[in-house]
Amino acid sequence: MGMVGGGIGAFIGGVHRIAAAMDGQIELVCGAFSSKPEKSKASGKELFLPPERVYGSFEEMIQKEKALPEGERMDFISIVTPNHMHVPPAKMALENGFAVICDKPLAFNLVEAKELKEVVEKTGLTFALTHNYTGYPMVKQGRDMIKDGMLGKIRKVVVEYPQGWLSRIVEHGENKQAAWRVDPKQAGVSSAMGDIGTHAENLAEFMTGLQITELCADLTAFGEGRELDTDGNILLRFDNGARGVLHASQIAAGEENNLKIFVYGEKGGLEWRQMEPNSLIIRWLDQPIQIYRPGVDRTYLRESAMAHTRIPAGHPEGYLEAFANIYRNFAMTLRARMEGREPDPQHLDFPTIDDGIRGMAFIENAVASGKSTEKWYKFTI
Repeated sequence: MGMVGGGIGAFIGGVHRIAAAMDGQIELVCGAFSSKPEKSKASGKELFLPPERVYGSFEEMIQKEKALPEGERMDFISIVTPNHMHVPPAKMALENGFAVICDKPLAFNLVEAKELKEVVEKTGLTFALTHNYTGYPMVKQGRDMIKDGMLGKIRKVVVEYPQGWLSRIVEHGENKQAAWRVDPKQAGVSSAMGDIGTHAENLAEFMTGLQITELCADLTAFGEGRELDTDGNILLRFDNGARGVLHASQIAAGEENNLKIFVYGEKGGLEWRQMEPNSLIIRWLDQPIQIYRPGVDRTYLRESAMAHTRIPAGHPEGYLEAFANIYRNFAMTLRARMEGREPDPQHLDFPTIDDGIRGMAFIENAVASGKSTEKWYKFTI
């Protein structure tokens, strides 16, 4: 793996490196860790990389790695930069024969995202997007139960993602994460919806198998001097007639990372919370409440849940392990394709360029809806 971004002081870059290394399938061999060459070099030194494999720019990394003999060069790149720098390295890597795994959202805007999809389709190379919450075993368990019709036809979806870290104005200090996420030049047209709203949208569509067709959004830029939304409340309509509510906030004071989803069908309802990820709660009209747990009893857990559980029951698996499931599946799929084999279907279970396109469309539709005087705004791509 070669990495773009994620240098000294970056949060998500370290998460990606831990996740990539967890299953022993991926080795970090090079990187362009910062737009500042000296910072990139210092970051590479901290990671014990040889100086000649630490680059001053992603362009230099891709060009020099491509010139190395097969078996020595990197096999793919991981992109962990701010939003405006997702597409340029992804596009160049694909055009030079390297697979890509990229942090979300996919791009700076939907136009860029569509251009990148064309490159992915033209090259035929493996591309993954790190909507990491889809990697949890109990999320996959819930998805498969819904797919099999156990809850009946889905009628209502409620997904919430409250955080409180931007309740104060922290972007003018040392908080690099806050500074770029509220900057339209780096984040794009949205802060809250672009950062965490896309996770909520992706989780709702992933678990239910439904797609949003219309929305009615109310977005607000709480915080003096801020241009981008830090809070949003959205009514949703899905393609099967189901209704939904999505709220995402970065100014929900006191909240940590409280992503949760409720799905209600004709026969029963489902509840999953990211801060208690090993419990999937099922409520029935005519049965007692059931709680599903990973690693417990293979007779009721779906194959997908078992395939993404590493350790025995009672040993908690969380955020890093779910993130690692994306990297492991990507790596195993890439290996199979490099060896001319068909990937295991379980290893193909990771977010793709199409998930990224829908995420970008969600951001832009939500912002447009928030500015519109129409009650319902048609979801378009």
